[in-house]
Amino acid sequence: MSKVNDILKEISQALVSKKFWIELIIMTLGMVMTAICVYYFLVPSKLIVGSISGLSIVLTNIFQSMGINISLSMMITVINAILLILAYLLIGKEFGLKTVYCALILGPLTKVCEWVYPWENLATPNDYLINMGVDASSAFSVMGNPWFDLLCCVVILSAAQTLMFSINASTGGLDILAKIVNKYLHFDMGKSVSVAGAIICLTAFAINPFQMVIIGLIATWINGMVVNMFTANLNQRKRVCIVSKDYDRIRRFIIDDLDRGCTLYEVIGGYTNEKSIELEALLTNDEFSSLMAYLDKNEIKAFTTAGNVSEVYGLWAKDRRRTRKHAEKR
Repeated sequence: MSKVNDILKEISQALVSKKFWIELIIMTLGMVMTAICVYYFLVPSKLIVGSISGLSIVLTNIFQSMGINISLSMMITVINAILLILAYLLIGKEFGLKTVYCALILGPLTKVCEWVYPWENLATPNDYLINMGVDASSAFSVMGNPWFDLLCCVVILSAAQTLMFSINASTGGLDILAKIVNKYLHFDMGKSVSVAGAIICLTAFAINPFQMVIIGLIATWINGMVVNMFTANLNQRKRVCIVSKDYDRIRRFIIDDLDRGCTLYEVIGGYTNEKSIELEALLTNDEFSSLMAYLDKNEIKAFTTAGNVSEVYGLWAKDRRRTRKHAEKR
């Protein structure tokens, strides 16, 4: 009974937290983007990008050819249900629960897209696909060319995946496999997405000609690169190194105004042989801009270098709260 009370207490605390509602909005937005990508670009063109949605399209077509009518939304839900169990067991409770929500709403959201504006109202017969041997009754494209469909699909899907990964969630399906590969084989997320997606792409031989499968493999490769690019930009930080006689003023500004920590080193100038203090800090791009504005406004003489850091691990975000408490005590 006490365990149940603890779970209910944990749920109630989550429901009233700002973080919960922000992440819920982000997850919902990401899944709306994913549903649009699947329904308006993958379904009409029969493009099989390396995703569970692509695998679902393959299996749905196979079952339909056997006389078994299973909707795409149902197939997505069934496959995701299996992978969600793996996510909960192999990756963690938080990731698993968030992904459960995302996976459960993908199928219904594709139905919403169908209800609001069916893709048949946008798509046109695609001569490019027909010339490659695709049945004319199923060769359609929203953009008029499978390469344009592919480009729109990859950009939208990659943005949605990046949003999910940033809050330790996923769009379900392929992202679960990619996260498992990332965690246990230590590949970066882009490579993990590409490896898992390439395997799924090969299943498209069951319904698509060789050329279409190659297009899907290229799309999966581009998807991995775009995910890496989006992730790098989202997580990018500035490593700032400053040598100045007014280092203490700069230190106080970083701690008190930017709520960040910093490290001080004693250095010796190779040209002057003078001892100085070098200050090093990790900042967001906005914080770096504020720091440079502070130096300029107060006419502080400083030698400043800055470089981009694509990822930061450990207690960097928590240090912000700890640093603030330390500053208040001072």
